[in-house]
Amino acid sequence: MVELNASMMCANYGYLEKEVRELEYGGIDSFHIDIMDGRYVSNFAMSLNDLEYIASATKKPLDVHLMIEHPNNMIDMFLKNMRKGDTVYIHPEAEYHPSTTLQKIINAGMIPGIAINPGTSIAYIQEMLHIVDKVMVMSVNPGNAGQMYLPYVGDKIEKLLFLKEKMNFKLYWDGACSIDKILTYAPKGFDGFILGTTILFGKNRAYSDILAEVRQLIKEKE
Repeated sequence: MVELNASMMCANYGYLEKEVRELEYGGIDSFHIDIMDGRYVSNFAMSLNDLEYIASATKKPLDVHLMIEHPNNMIDMFLKNMRKGDTVYIHPEAEYHPSTTLQKIINAGMIPGIAINPGTSIAYIQEMLHIVDKVMVMSVNPGNAGQMYLPYVGDKIEKLLFLKEKMNFKLYWDGACSIDKILTYAPKGFDGFILGTTILFGKNRAYSDILAEVRQLIKEKE
């Protein structure tokens, strides 16, 4: 089954408890938490406190996306607020020795993942595909919601779909995630999609209705 994950940086923070509850009721598969330090990307987003709260408010899995410089220096702060089986994504370019950070994630009982920026080549990350369980393709430059899809990412996606079968990792889409992208790439082998303002948030519709509609469209496409 294709996973649908909520990008919580797009949620209404005036009603965060309500947002978590309604997403959970609507059948979201996991909560995607973007942590930004204002250095690796030119924005500040969610915090350690946001992570801690959402972890306490739901039993659904967490996807923690670390858009920070040198995550190895502070990875323990995040891991101690997570549950075994949650996912942590790092950006390989942000770390001197990314495999060391990935091993810390594995040792803590979490699922190791890497996020691949639009400008990052597959050759740069290929060796890490041996040790990660998840790869998240950024179809926009990281740091801000509501950006436009970058078409040149398409060639990289096709190469990753080929490597996925060979190297046994799961593949996820993050950024400008429209219904046409889901219906194009879910049948090709994508395992999940991070839903933000393009589909899920700010639509004045119940999350349960939106998620049910997306799942039905995916089912019809299979």
